[in-house]
Amino acid sequence: MSIYMSRRNLLKNSSVVLGASVMAPQLVNASIGTATTNSSLPQLTRLSLNENPYGPSPRVAEAIQNEFTRLDRYGDNAAAQNLAEQIAAYEKIPVEQVVLGEILELLGLYLGSEGGPGGEFIYSNPGYLALINAAARVGGSGVPVPLDSQYKNNLAALSARINKRTRAIYLVNPHNPTGTINDNQEFKRFLQESSQHAVVIVDEAYLEYTTDFATRTAASIVRDGANVMVFRTFDKIHGLAALPIGYVLAPRGLADALRKQGAGEAESLGRLNIAAASAALQDTAQVERTRKLVARERDLWISVLKELQLEHTESSANFIFFNAGIPQPKLAAAMRSQGVDIGRAHPPYEKWARITIGLPEENQRAQAALRSALKAL
Repeated sequence: MSIYMSRRNLLKNSSVVLGASVMAPQLVNASIGTATTNSSLPQLTRLSLNENPYGPSPRVAEAIQNEFTRLDRYGDNAAAQNLAEQIAAYEKIPVEQVVLGEILELLGLYLGSEGGPGGEFIYSNPGYLALINAAARVGGSGVPVPLDSQYKNNLAALSARINKRTRAIYLVNPHNPTGTINDNQEFKRFLQESSQHAVVIVDEAYLEYTTDFATRTAASIVRDGANVMVFRTFDKIHGLAALPIGYVLAPRGLADALRKQGAGEAESLGRLNIAAASAALQDTAQVERTRKLVARERDLWISVLKELQLEHTESSANFIFFNAGIPQPKLAAAMRSQGVDIGRAHPPYEKWARITIGLPEENQRAQAALRSALKAL
């Protein structure tokens, strides 16, 4: 029996179809650097979910509109296969090793179930826990490992926690919420060594925000045949948060096993999601422009943090992470009262805050709110 989500479970995303039809004219006219939010909504600047405010490629709007006459049809296998082949060419990897979908939860369920309960899942703490939480639902046990003194994945400490019960190691690089990135050679050496004991999953949701993405990606380790998986998403730099879709590069055996569980089925992926991802992947120039715009705004944010003498990480992602010196919930409440939402805290860093990099005017608004909150608190 497949443990992948059924078509019925996807009804929670049914608003996507209506939302796409409403926003289509706006998307057609949208250009890089133009907000894609609806100005009729209450003025709350949301800088909490690491979304890309510059929006997707204009090609995405055209691809979505081309599918409007087929909204009565489920996603078809031919389109999904074409996307998988497109990704395989982009990643320079056999298409059989590409599995489509936002499948971190499925992966956690699968790995947690294989071999029975009791498997351990090592991860950096704090971190993104979708895979870890899913594994826990089927008897897996999360093993949190604190970050190092530079707020990076602590590779030595992670290695020390590997044992016979280790089922998988899950790392985000650049890390979330710190935005830090590990040294390339050290990180890949860690992947080669640790993958001899258990599968290593590298979440590269934010790696495309780095200038040396092509040489940093762990996809090269997957190509070499190591027991390593690389996850990427179109939700971030490609601007498709409203049409969530991603993919994983995996060893052939694991890829086949995931497909047997239903991963990558066109019906579950969705017709619009497939079309949007395919169009986005073709527009490398849009990705490069977004990367430069975010980097420029990130540098401005760092200048503000230095001016305010706030300890901060060296973020390579589309967010900043800093020590406000006060409990994060208090800072978040004060900034929200001024119309800026920065989201939740990230224990154990109780006084640290993560703020997504928005459009220039959004960042200026957030910086003003931060200054005001620090003075008041």
